[in-house]
Amino acid sequence: MADKPTAEKLTAEELRELFLFERLDDSQLAWLVEHGHVEHRTAGTPILTEGEPATCFFVLLDGTVALSRNIGGEIVETNRTDHRGSYFGATQSYLEADTPSKTHYQMTVRSITDTRMFQLPAEDFGPIVREWFPMALHLLEGLFFGLQNTQRATSQRERLLALGSLSAGLTHELNNPAAAAVRATAALRERVAGMRHKLAMLASGAIDPVTLPSLVLLQEEAVERVAKAPKLAPMQASDREDEVADWLAERGIQASWDLAPVLVAGGLDVEWLSGAVAKCPQATTEAAIRWIAYTVETESLMNEIEDATTRVSTLVGAAKQYSQMDRAPFQVVDVHELLDSTLVMLNSKFGDGVQVVKDYDRSLPLISAYAAELNQVWTNLIDNAIAAMNGKGTLTVRTYRDDVCVVVEITDTGVGVPPEIRDRIFEPFFTTKAVGEGTGLGLDITWRIVVNKHHGDVRVESRPGRTTFQVRIPLNPLKAQ
Repeated sequence: MADKPTAEKLTAEELRELFLFERLDDSQLAWLVEHGHVEHRTAGTPILTEGEPATCFFVLLDGTVALSRNIGGEIVETNRTDHRGSYFGATQSYLEADTPSKTHYQMTVRSITDTRMFQLPAEDFGPIVREWFPMALHLLEGLFFGLQNTQRATSQRERLLALGSLSAGLTHELNNPAAAAVRATAALRERVAGMRHKLAMLASGAIDPVTLPSLVLLQEEAVERVAKAPKLAPMQASDREDEVADWLAERGIQASWDLAPVLVAGGLDVEWLSGAVAKCPQATTEAAIRWIAYTVETESLMNEIEDATTRVSTLVGAAKQYSQMDRAPFQVVDVHELLDSTLVMLNSKFGDGVQVVKDYDRSLPLISAYAAELNQVWTNLIDNAIAAMNGKGTLTVRTYRDDVCVVVEITDTGVGVPPEIRDRIFEPFFTTKAVGEGTGLGLDITWRIVVNKHHGDVRVESRPGRTTFQVRIPLNPLKAQ
């Protein structure tokens, strides 16, 4: 039986030439010589693959390698190096806890040229590093897990702050229609009481019994005209009010200038009023006109109450859609419903200076996603866009399909992202906002939700006056995690 070939080894002197091992003593170098060996890869072949168990630690000796990650189904190269001594693979095998970064490769490494590497088994390398550098390992673990805990806590804090801001905005939005409904209801009660009074006056007057049903028909006609009343320009409304007020004054009706705006707002003009009073005895003209005015105002108030309560219902529905209450975290959704609910929740932040433009491709299919978390993505991007425009500009929300992805673009006309920081905006805790205005986690959270949880991608293109964040979500269903 043939002897097993002896693995190629490095000498202690060769290992000491590598910056990673240059400060080790002779016994430590001897351990590396014993447990490690040299591996070769031909150009174009993989060295390790993202997601596979992290079993080996590599140090590059000769050649060029490329590091890449799978982002949204696409292989994206993140680094390429030929630097002697570069290391990759099971770089966190020294951790005691079985975190994903310890147990599985976090990227793919491929040989671009023929390569030569020093390789150590992770099961040997991790424990010996802990033995050799106990204090350094405690510091590294403290930094690693401390950063994770800080990021998690800050992330939760940012979400609470965002929720508080949204709640304040929602309360403000709800308060307006609710207050309008209360005011309209109080006014409606007064108008109904007034109508009862006028009806009593009409009934006690010298009116032909046939006339009163005619007045009721006039009332119904007035109600129909209110529903169809055109929206008049300010000058048109003013001219028509003058005309109606003069007509009323000519017939001796008191406070004609108070009645005219009500009648005109209900779509009533001099021609209609002339036909109406022709059906009434002269003695009851003023009472009939006021009765019709009360009818018009009552109908208008009821329309106002309907509009206000519909607005409240719409806001509550948007809040429910935004928070995804009573729904599974992972579900099939229409991305436009998520975007619309987010825009409603952020409406109070737009003010009068920000114009919102929707450019939706309504033919897009439904997607499988974590809906509430995607709403957080839209919130972060839109909130940043509003801040970049400083209260004045155009926010464009666009959707379309690109091959196997649904694409959502958030574009603003703000100051843009300077080129020198563009590569850092997705880093945790990096922010360009003033102290106290941001934690620097909004875009980091966005990245992790889109890339890590939905296997999608986030891209940015920016110049002064136009910044676009592009979110790509794969159409293929994902497995709920």
